[in-house]
Amino acid sequence: MSPATGRPGIPLRLRRAPVPWDRQAPTWRDAKPGLIADALERAQSRPSGNWYVIGASRDLPPGRTLGVTVGSTEVVAWRDGEGKLRTGPGACPHLGAPLRDSPVRCGTLVCHWHGLALDGGPFAGWEPYPAFDDGVLLWVRLDRVGGETPSERPYVPVRPRVRDAVEAVYRGVGRCEPEDVVANRLDPWHGAWFHPYSFVDLTVTGTPVDSPADDDGFMVDVSFKVAGRLVVPVRARFTAPEPRTVVMHIVEGEGAGSVVETHATPLAPDERGRPRTAVTEALVAASDRRGFAVARAAAPLLRPLMRASAGRLWRDDLAYAERRWELRDSGRFPG
Repeated sequence: MSPATGRPGIPLRLRRAPVPWDRQAPTWRDAKPGLIADALERAQSRPSGNWYVIGASRDLPPGRTLGVTVGSTEVVAWRDGEGKLRTGPGACPHLGAPLRDSPVRCGTLVCHWHGLALDGGPFAGWEPYPAFDDGVLLWVRLDRVGGETPSERPYVPVRPRVRDAVEAVYRGVGRCEPEDVVANRLDPWHGAWFHPYSFVDLTVTGTPVDSPADDDGFMVDVSFKVAGRLVVPVRARFTAPEPRTVVMHIVEGEGAGSVVETHATPLAPDERGRPRTAVTEALVAASDRRGFAVARAAAPLLRPLMRASAGRLWRDDLAYAERRWELRDSGRFPG
């Protein structure tokens, strides 16, 4: 694919003969259920080291707490006096107070029931969990939840350096399991049909069947809609580096090197016992264009727009994932 199908140096292309939504080539024959299922099975067979994404680095400044229940494990997170991420059980070891509601004073988490103070180290029966802040996302390692051989660090995908990029993080919650979120991302064929407001001219040019064992991914040529018939064509590659993560790398075209990481984290079930999954999507955009420095300077204004764009897509994709879980739960899933 040649990303520069318009004038040299300009990433925009004018679609000269746009195909209406209902006249585009059907993709259902190519989107073989067995191919998607095999890709999902390979993703689930890869190690995670028991690491789970719990939020965005930017959303946990010093002095605040973050509380999340991963599976059935309640977790609290905060930053110590040096800004280092600390995580551990979300219940106070004294009488079970919810530590997510407790204040942080000079990097110490102080229980608001009886004043038990935690600096992030073991104390009074409270044992910390391993934590990692990769500069974009926050991770916690839960060995009892994951049940795998633990790793020292999470399997963070290759991404542009944060200082050279514009990053934004979207978070949504769906009534499904992590595998349903991952399966959605391992079905690139639905893009132009299900999201016509964002994607056009989508062609899957390579699948895991076509790839060597060490290059297991989907290659996609697609154009992002800008306005009217103006689009930005790119080539993207989708891979699943671990069981709960799918990454899209822009490998050709505008923003080559940029990534979109989709992470699925199991949450506590809802009041009816149905599974819930948090989708945390990190968008890390980079460009070698001179004008990108202006974009970096405008990052505070761009982040809400990037999150809104991701949110629109995920309103649809969570409906896809939730429908998939409903069919699986009732034994009706055709895949």
